[in-house]
Amino acid sequence: MRHVIALLVENESGALSRIAGLFSARGYNIESLTVAPTEDESLSRMTIVTTGSDDVIEQITKQLNKLIDTVKVVDLSESAHIERELMMVKVRAVGSDREELKRLADIFRARIIDVTDTTYVIELTGNQQKLNAFLAAISPSLILETVRSGVCGIARGERMLKA
Repeated sequence: MRHVIALLVENESGALSRIAGLFSARGYNIESLTVAPTEDESLSRMTIVTTGSDDVIEQITKQLNKLIDTVKVVDLSESAHIERELMMVKVRAVGSDREELKRLADIFRARIIDVTDTTYVIELTGNQQKLNAFLAAISPSLILETVRSGVCGIARGERMLKA
């Protein structure tokens, strides 16, 4: 089962390495990882997407809590939450493909953020399914480059990740 785990960690060198090392040492895969400082400059927030049974996720959570850099760990998948990912796609845009790509960008509520004589860079934000559907709607021969940020997640309602 897919899980989105959010962590607050000390914003210090080596914290990311220790957390990634925990996953690799136990043979767990990280599907997506995002990290950035929070409003408190001494803390960073990590969002890790991984898969595993409930027992495996419980073990991961316990191990993460044991790390000295970890302030708090929450499995966002346990309750209602919102996920978003940013994607930028550079596409070949010549001739009739230019209008078709503009139309697709409008349908998916994407933005064309760079235009040249032969290319567009399209920015799209949404859940993984939306981003994947956008890529599937474009002819593979037009896609020159794709960059994805990885999942960012936040709990809905009163539930929050605070130190």
